[in-house]
Amino acid sequence: MKRLAPMLATVGLIAAALPALAAPQAAAARTPDYLSQKPAWHRCDPGKPEAYECATLKVPLDYQRPEGRTLDLAISRMKSENPAKRHGVLLLNPGGPGTSGLYRPMRMNTEMPKDVRDRYDLIGFDPRGVGQSSPIGCGDLSEAEKGVGGAYRPETFASDVAWARGIADKCREKSGDVIPYITTRNSARDMDVIRAALGERTVSYLGYSYGTYLGAVYSQMFPQRTDRFVLDSGIDPERVWRGMIQVWGTGAEPAFERWTRWAAERSETYGLGATPKAVSDTFWALVARADRDPFLHQGQKVTGDDLRADPSLFFTPHGASAVIKSLKASADASPPGQPGAPASGTPAPGAPAPGAPAPGAPAPGADGAASDGPVTVPANNAAAVYWSVVCGDTDSWPRDPEQYARDAARDKVAHPLYGDFASNIKPCAFWQRPLEPTTPIKTRADVLTVQNEWDPLTPLSSGQGLHRALKGSRMVLARGGEGHGVYLSEPASCADTTVNAYLSTGRLPAADVTCDNPPKGGDE
Repeated sequence: MKRLAPMLATVGLIAAALPALAAPQAAAARTPDYLSQKPAWHRCDPGKPEAYECATLKVPLDYQRPEGRTLDLAISRMKSENPAKRHGVLLLNPGGPGTSGLYRPMRMNTEMPKDVRDRYDLIGFDPRGVGQSSPIGCGDLSEAEKGVGGAYRPETFASDVAWARGIADKCREKSGDVIPYITTRNSARDMDVIRAALGERTVSYLGYSYGTYLGAVYSQMFPQRTDRFVLDSGIDPERVWRGMIQVWGTGAEPAFERWTRWAAERSETYGLGATPKAVSDTFWALVARADRDPFLHQGQKVTGDDLRADPSLFFTPHGASAVIKSLKASADASPPGQPGAPASGTPAPGAPAPGAPAPGAPAPGADGAASDGPVTVPANNAAAVYWSVVCGDTDSWPRDPEQYARDAARDKVAHPLYGDFASNIKPCAFWQRPLEPTTPIKTRADVLTVQNEWDPLTPLSSGQGLHRALKGSRMVLARGGEGHGVYLSEPASCADTTVNAYLSTGRLPAADVTCDNPPKGGDE
């Protein structure tokens, strides 16, 4: 059921949205209670620093019915130790969807340069449904059901459909009264409740990965409240959410080609081929061999689908070369038909790609789900929130299973490394229709976007899409940068200087910035 525009929940616009009211009635409109609360700060944990404080706010489950059911919103802070330099508050989001951010201030407190750190109270929070913020679950999900989908094969597609439908049914049965409200738009509204509770006119923000989309949505819903925003490792707003998963397939291809060149230049070390074509042929021959006759590697059977299941591997050429060399040696040493343990990757429908987080997953070292607090967090909390957001943010998911089959078969040819994994059926095919439309990205946003050139989870094309969508933004590109997450994720990142200057002064660079990251070990 379609809802009225979300601006009805924005303070100051309620009266304007009701022109039929008489003037005395309009004048009587008051600030909603959820925007008037004040946090009761307390020490989070005796085992944590005394300066690390926690509180709980109440937010409406449904902002269209603010007097109804509420959710808990767990927040945390570490205050600036230099009031003379303090600029305001900096909200922190490490990624997700489904990742806790409550502990984030402790990490950033030690990693930020002091001149930047002094300017902010660092504010962490668990987004609604996550960790200590009224966590949701999807019942008893198997390990396979916690994945994001397996390879497409016509002979197993019926079980893929059953996998997707089963997750949707379990989530609906366990948390169906809350799941429709676990969306990015509502999390952005929650961020504005945090702003109001802290008594701030505006907020600054540092968001990684999925946090870039959350920050972008906030900038569109609350443009007058948006101060210094850093969006690191960007989600393209035009591709949420099926397109964001599919970018794994398209983005893996240039990384794979780069790897073949790198490995060919070091053929004496890795023995995978003396030309890029020879290296590519070695890999695909290994896939074909494993498809025909799975082989043992470190005690487990490896299939061709297993070899394609983690496209992020090829974004780090030296790591990929070592892994493929080891796998090839195992294949060469395995006699045909050798029995082994169950396959380790994705032969079962929906099994997760080894080492591959969901799209928009947190940057390296990001906080995990808070599970040691007073709230019991379901074991599948991250999966439940992930599908709630990915399926509930947009109505663009196909509802016909056969369309997924056609798309996956097409993309297996167009993007053979991972295209069929990305386009195969997902639980969103059976999810309930969203309550709101996707947020249009139209309003100017003077924010800073940050991107590594070789990011496996939000590839360069995704970060460029975010920058393009946010008119007024500037982009910092770390050329040669590898990995997911840029700012403070590695000491040598060339992007940190620009980000620090922006957070310190509020002044964006006059133009986009491209800097060169020093090569990592093994890259020379």
